[in-house]
Amino acid sequence: MTLFRPCIDIHQGIVKQIVGGTLSDKDTPKTNFVSEKSPSYYANLYKKDGLRGGHVIMLGKGNVDAAKEALAAYPNGLQVGGGINPDNAQEYLDAGASHVIVTSWIFDGAHLDMEKVQRLSHTVGKERLVLDLSCRRTTSGWNVATNRWQTVTDAVVDEALLKELASYCDEFLVHAADVEGLERGMDEDLIRFLAEKSPIQVTYAGGAKNIDDLIRCKEISGGRVDLTIGSSLDIFGGSGTRYADCVLFNQQQSL
Repeated sequence: MTLFRPCIDIHQGIVKQIVGGTLSDKDTPKTNFVSEKSPSYYANLYKKDGLRGGHVIMLGKGNVDAAKEALAAYPNGLQVGGGINPDNAQEYLDAGASHVIVTSWIFDGAHLDMEKVQRLSHTVGKERLVLDLSCRRTTSGWNVATNRWQTVTDAVVDEALLKELASYCDEFLVHAADVEGLERGMDEDLIRFLAEKSPIQVTYAGGAKNIDDLIRCKEISGGRVDLTIGSSLDIFGGSGTRYADCVLFNQQQSL
């Protein structure tokens, strides 16, 4: 069944909502929202409302302490990603993460390295690993984008890739980087594709602008794809989606 998945995006130690395609080392990213509240505030909110499987994303360096603060506030209730590799993964699991989320480490430049995937899965454990296949539209369909979505790799998000990688992880997280943070609508083609082809649980993020998109995601995915809503949420300064409505949506799914 489709569920709302919450998020805590951390940039320079602060909870923010950033337009995904603008994040790089050189330029200041376009920011939709900068929170005055701590990461643990949001973690405690999600814990109180019984929202599980949300992701804490460290956007660049200097975010480890802030991420661990959120994980400590909601042990085993949140996933964490951003700079995770086999050498530091256990550190985040010990800090309270239910799963670690990994993208860039399994690539050598623009090439997917399956030996790295296997090593990572063996080290972390398949049941505690989420592979982030965030992507951009290309002439091939969708290609995984790494390095904060600036490097478009040669890994095409197709049925074969999903089946191969599903053997090594518990879930996929897929940001549609081209629409992330824009609140202009989801990539419905991508949602349908993931629902049809992924053999394991998938969470989609990118472009959701109101509660109707959560309902729409459930409809077009047949309840097989979860949805993250960020910038449009009122708790992140948005005006399109009431957080309380998302909580209610999840509660209704379990009735």
